Amino acid sequence: MIRRKGHLVSDINPIFPKSDHPQILELSHYNLTEDFLKQVPVEMICEFAPAHVKNGLDAINYLKDVYTKTIAFEFNHVHDMEEREWLIKMVESGMYVPNLTKQQRVNLLTRLTQVEGFEKFVHRTFVGAKRFSIEGLDMLVPMLDEAVREVVHEGTQNVLIGMAHRGRLNVLAHTLSKPYKMIFSEFLYAPSKNLDPAGVSAGINGWTGDVKYHLGADRQIREENTAEATVSLANNPSHLEFVSPIVEGYARAAQEVRTSKGFPEQSVSKAYSILIHGDAAFPGQGIVTETLNLSRLKGYQTGGSLHIIANNNIGFTTETYDSRSTTYASDPAKGFEIPIVHVNADDPEACLAAIHLAVQYRKRFKKDFLIDLIGYRRFGHNEMDEPAVTQPSTYAIIRKHPTVRKIYADQLAEKSVVEQTYGDTLDNETQEYLQSQYDDVIANKTNQPKEMSPPDYVVNGLPRVKTSVPFNTLKEINDELLAWPESFKANAKLEKILKRRLQSFEEGAKVDWALAETLAFATILHDGTPIRLTGQDSERGTFAHRHLVLHDRETNDVHTPLQTFDKANASFAVYNSPLSEQAVVGFEYGYNVQAPETLVLWEAQFGDFANGAQVMFDQWISAGRAKWGQKSGLVVLLPHGYEGQGPEHSSGRVERFLVLAAENNWTIANCTSAAQYFHILRRQAKILEKDSVRPLIIMTPKSLLRNQVVASSHNEFTDGEFKPVFEQVGLGDSPEKVERIVLCSGKVAIDLADRIQKNSDQNWDWLHIARVEELYPFPKKPIRELFARFGNAKEIVWVQEEPKNMGAWPFIESRIREITPEGTAVSYIGRTHRSSPAEGDPVAHKKEQERIVTESLTRKQ
Repeated sequence: MIRRKGHLVSDINPIFPKSDHPQILELSHYNLTEDFLKQVPVEMICEFAPAHVKNGLDAINYLKDVYTKTIAFEFNHVHDMEEREWLIKMVESGMYVPNLTKQQRVNLLTRLTQVEGFEKFVHRTFVGAKRFSIEGLDMLVPMLDEAVREVVHEGTQNVLIGMAHRGRLNVLAHTLSKPYKMIFSEFLYAPSKNLDPAGVSAGINGWTGDVKYHLGADRQIREENTAEATVSLANNPSHLEFVSPIVEGYARAAQEVRTSKGFPEQSVSKAYSILIHGDAAFPGQGIVTETLNLSRLKGYQTGGSLHIIANNNIGFTTETYDSRSTTYASDPAKGFEIPIVHVNADDPEACLAAIHLAVQYRKRFKKDFLIDLIGYRRFGHNEMDEPAVTQPSTYAIIRKHPTVRKIYADQLAEKSVVEQTYGDTLDNETQEYLQSQYDDVIANKTNQPKEMSPPDYVVNGLPRVKTSVPFNTLKEINDELLAWPESFKANAKLEKILKRRLQSFEEGAKVDWALAETLAFATILHDGTPIRLTGQDSERGTFAHRHLVLHDRETNDVHTPLQTFDKANASFAVYNSPLSEQAVVGFEYGYNVQAPETLVLWEAQFGDFANGAQVMFDQWISAGRAKWGQKSGLVVLLPHGYEGQGPEHSSGRVERFLVLAAENNWTIANCTSAAQYFHILRRQAKILEKDSVRPLIIMTPKSLLRNQVVASSHNEFTDGEFKPVFEQVGLGDSPEKVERIVLCSGKVAIDLADRIQKNSDQNWDWLHIARVEELYPFPKKPIRELFARFGNAKEIVWVQEEPKNMGAWPFIESRIREITPEGTAVSYIGRTHRSSPAEGDPVAHKKEQERIVTESLTRKQ
C-alpha cells in the first residue's frame, strides 16, 4: 500500500502541507501490529532493502522513507511487469540516487545562484517588464543541465527542448548559453545575431521578429570523450503546449537516415526530446494527449520523451480546483502507462535523482517518462500582476518562504560542504557580473532597432525549375512499380484496377490523378529527395484512389512499390495517422523543419477537417519564417470540392489560408489536372533546400480523381511545367470576339468544361475561361497579359462554388480589379453569403450548382 499510496502523504509540495491521508501510514488501519511485523521476513515486504533493514517492521519504515519524503512515485498504472519491477528495484535499492561529490554540490549551488541571480537582476533593472520568471521552480535549469549531460554522455547527438514562456529566459541564458548581453539587449532594444558567441545560435532571423520569451536557440556542446552534440530550444508562441508535437517531429527527423530506398533507418539514441509543460496546461489542453498518443505509433514514436511539468500550482489566477478534475496535473499521463515521479522543487538533490531515473528508464525501455516538479510562482503570472489580489493567503506564505538557493546553501553549510558565508558571497559575485554585462550593453548601445523587411529571395518568389520527365523514364518507372513479387497476391478487384495503369502509357492514353501522384513521388525519389506522407487513411487514400501500400489477400503481408523500385535513391515513408489533425500537422511541420531536404506531405481526410489544426497554420506554418526565420517546405493536401456531401465534406476553407497569405509566406494552389499536380509536387521537391522554399497548400479533388477531364496526356508530363493560370482548351481562338472572360479555380472549372463539352454544337466564341491554379502568390502578370489579349472583353467574371464570403473571392476581388482594363466590368457568380459552407441537402446543392454553371455560361443580351 505504501508503494501505491505513499505519494498521497509525501512531502512534495514546498508551500502547502502534506495531504490529509495519514491513515495510509497507520498500521492499525490494516489491522497490523509492530510485534507481528517484526516476525515477517524482510524479503516478503521489500526485496531490495539495504543491509541494515532486519525485519518486516524495519522494511515498512524503510519504504516510508523511500515513498513519502520529498520525492514520490506512481508506477502502479504501468502494466508491463518487467518495467514495473525495474522501477521498483531502482527506487527501493536507491540505485537511482546519484552520489554527488563535494564539487558537484558546490556546482549545483553555483547554478542555482546563477538562476536566481539572473531573475533578481532583471526584476530590479527592468522594472515592470514581462519576463515570466522561473522563481519557485529554479531547479528546472539544473535538471535540464543534468538531463543534457547524461544523454550526451551516452552518445545522443541532438537534445530537443520544447517549453512555454514560464522560465524560458532563464533556460535560454543557462541551458542554451544565450549571452546575458543578448538578453539585456532584447529588453532594451531588439535581438541581434552579432552577440552570438561561438557554438550558440540565439539571434532571430525573421523580419517581423517576436517577443524575447518566444524565441528559441541552438547550442553546440561537447562532453568529455563524446562527439559534438546540439541542444535546441524550439521557438514557441504563447500557445503553450502546441510546441510539443513539433518537437517530437524534430526528434523523429533527427533520428532517421533517409539516403537509401525503403523506410528511413531510425536510431532513437541519436535524438532525445524534452517537453516542459505547465501544470494548468498539461491536463487542460487536448494537444497534450494527442501528442502522448503518438508516443508508441510506428510513424511517430521517438524512443521515449522526458516530460517535466513545471508545476507552480496555479494557472494565471486560476486555482487547481478550477482547472483540473484530477488529483495531480500529471494524471492524464497514466492512460499512456507513463511512469510518474513527483518531486519537491526545494530539494535539489531529489530533483537530480528524478532526472537520473528518467534517463535510465528511457535508455532501457525506449518510452516516455514524466517528472512532476512541484514548486510555486514567486510573483504574478507576469511581473506586472499582483497575485495577492486573487490568492492572498498563498502569497502571504510565498513571500516568507526562502528560495531554493538559500535553502540549499544553508544545507551545505550545515554539512560543512561550504562556509556559512559562501552562498552570500556567490550571490554578490553573480550580481556584479550581471551588472558588468548590462553596463557593456548600455555603453555600446548594442543593437538598437533597425527596420526589418523580407529578404530578396522571399520577395522575388520561386525560381523556375525543370519538372518535366522523359517519356521513357516515366514508362520504365510505371512498369517497375506494377511488377509485384510473384508470390504477392493483391486484392483481385484492386489488381485489375492497378494493372490498368500499364495501359496509361499506350499511344493516345492518359494519366489520371492517382498515377500522376505516384509518378511524381517516384521521380522525386529517383532524384534523391526523401518523401514522407502521412494522414488519416493516406496509405490507401480516403477515396480509394492511391493504394501506395498493397495488402496480400491471403497472408496480409504488405508491399509498398515506392520502397522497393530500383531507381529510388532516397527513402519513402507513408503512414496512416491517428485521428488527429493538430498533433499530426505539428509533428509533420517539425519533421520538415528538422529535415529540410525531405518532401513532407500531410493529407487531411477531407479538407474540412484541416481547421482541427488551425493553431499550427496560424502560428507556425504561415508565420514561422517571418517571426523566427524558420523555413519550411511542408506540403498540405486538402480534398476540396462541392459535390452535395454537406457542410463538413465540401470545403478545405481556402479562404482561411488566403487570409493568412502575405510576404510570399506560402503557395496556395487548386489544381485541376493530373499534370499540374505532378509538376507542382516536383517543383516543391526541387526548391526544398533553397532559400526561397515555402509551404505548399493544395486543394485536391475528390470525385474528379477518376474523371478523364482531369487526366493528362503524356506530353504534359514530358514537355510541360506548372502553369499558375491554365486556359480552357478550345476557347478563345478568336480573341477579338470574346466578350466575357471567366476566371475560376478548382472543381467548378471542370463543371463548366463538362457543360461546354455537352453543348459543343453551340457557338462559344464570345467566351473564354481561365483557371487560376495558383491562388497565392496571385499570378498578376499572366492574368494581366490574358486581359490584354482579349481587349474587347466587356466583363471579367469570377466564378466559384463556395459562398461569396468564402472561397477565393474575398481575397482575389481587389487583385482582379487592380489589373482590369478601365471600362471593363468585374462581377461575381457563385453562392451568396453563407454562415455554413455548403448545403446539406443534395437536391438543393444540385440546384444551386446548376444555377452557377448556367449563369456563368449564359451570354448577356
